Amino acid sequence: MKPIVIVDYGMANLRSVQKAFEKVGVPALITADPNRFAEADKLVLPGVGAFRDAIARLHEAKFVEPIKDHVRSGKPFLGICLGLELLFTTSYEDGVYQGLDIFPGEVVRFENVPGLKVPHMGWNQLRIRRAAPIFRDLPPDPAVYFVHSYYVKPKDAGIIATETDYPTPFTSAIWRDNVVATQFHPEKSQKVGLAMLRKFAEW
Repeated sequence: MKPIVIVDYGMANLRSVQKAFEKVGVPALITADPNRFAEADKLVLPGVGAFRDAIARLHEAKFVEPIKDHVRSGKPFLGICLGLELLFTTSYEDGVYQGLDIFPGEVVRFENVPGLKVPHMGWNQLRIRRAAPIFRDLPPDPAVYFVHSYYVKPKDAGIIATETDYPTPFTSAIWRDNVVATQFHPEKSQKVGLAMLRKFAEW
């Protein structure tokens, strides 16, 4: 099995993603070499931190076109947390920033609601609307781990794979063709998250 390639642009705890894949018996390679993206059968774009810094680093490292090329190739792609948000057109995190625009839509902050903490941090349930390959055979309403203040609003509701309530529904994962991306962290979601990563490796 060729290793899954994890994009290293300095914005995530990449080792935790790599270790989660290794835990389910799947080799994973962390690399900042865009040539490796082209060779990859499966590509993972994780991310933690500010959208502005992340998109700037992707451009500086000349990662944007290799990532888009992988998506266009039809080979499996997984975005995690900030790696989901970067796929959209525009983010309103501390300004207005243009994303990869692979999917039309916006990245917006949770509204201030009395009693509601932002960031949304901890365990919450998924309501699966469309069973993307990584969500098949999961228990009903599985609980997964979140850490985020912003969420995506896709223009095309047809790409929404899961929703989560906080307190109203937001998009917690998307899926179209070969691309699946999650707002939550599968690598921190214990047995359920590991099952998703195993399914991604088998995709």
